[in-house]
Amino acid sequence: MRVNARRFIRKMRGGAQAHLLEADDGQFYVVKFQNNPQHRRILVNELIASEILAHLQIASPGYGLVRVTPDFLDANPDVHIQLGSRQVPVEPGWHFGSRHPGHPDRLAVFDFIPDQLLEKVANPEQFLAALVFDRWLSNADGRQSIFFRAELSDWMARPGIPPRKLGFVALMVDHGFIFNGPHWDLPESAISGLYPRRKVYQAVTSIRDFEPWLSRVINFPESVLDRALSRIPPEWLGHERTEKEEADLDRLLNALVRRKKRIVDLVEDCRSGPGNPFPNWK
Repeated sequence: MRVNARRFIRKMRGGAQAHLLEADDGQFYVVKFQNNPQHRRILVNELIASEILAHLQIASPGYGLVRVTPDFLDANPDVHIQLGSRQVPVEPGWHFGSRHPGHPDRLAVFDFIPDQLLEKVANPEQFLAALVFDRWLSNADGRQSIFFRAELSDWMARPGIPPRKLGFVALMVDHGFIFNGPHWDLPESAISGLYPRRKVYQAVTSIRDFEPWLSRVINFPESVLDRALSRIPPEWLGHERTEKEEADLDRLLNALVRRKKRIVDLVEDCRSGPGNPFPNWK
């Protein structure tokens, strides 16, 4: 979906210096800009990740391409990149927006909740799903998630949920550092992609606990990647969309397709790292 930014809400934490903006579709987006401090490839990663997550049916926000116009920037001087004491203007054009789960004035969103609430999250299996995703796409960042209280039937396609039942929901967010961030490669590491609070993995007793996401990766259709590529704005691959940039991305995605055959081993490799995150997997 392509939308236009119409209101600045606030700046977000994080190295990409994302901003929360309201768009002309009435939705709110956490927007990462093309000239963010981490690299414009971060936007490509986010878009590809969003398409893959949706196909794998992993709980994550939808996304939009958010256009920031010169008039919007003139009217909102707080929208800029801060590099030390220097302010860098945001470039007009299309940027990546991760949809906020609700109106920021009415929905409290947390990136941390205490253990007592973490144990009551309604969709804890999504941390196992996300680990499959992160291991396959070589996420160089630790797993990031957000939590909010909502009607479960609005967020979970699970039979038997009573109408209007409230609970905490987890969404997996921040995928700019899949493919090892701007390096666009797939390095091996026993700890990449793990959520720092290992409590979410205590129920794991075997590799079967990571189904159905293992099977979805193994049978992943390349058409999903083709669709993602078709939706990338040309300027995200360099203002002239150089042949080298396209070749680098094509080589990366071909390696990703080959890598899906190894997904079981990639998940099992987490057990060999320091501090086995699966204490009950014997």
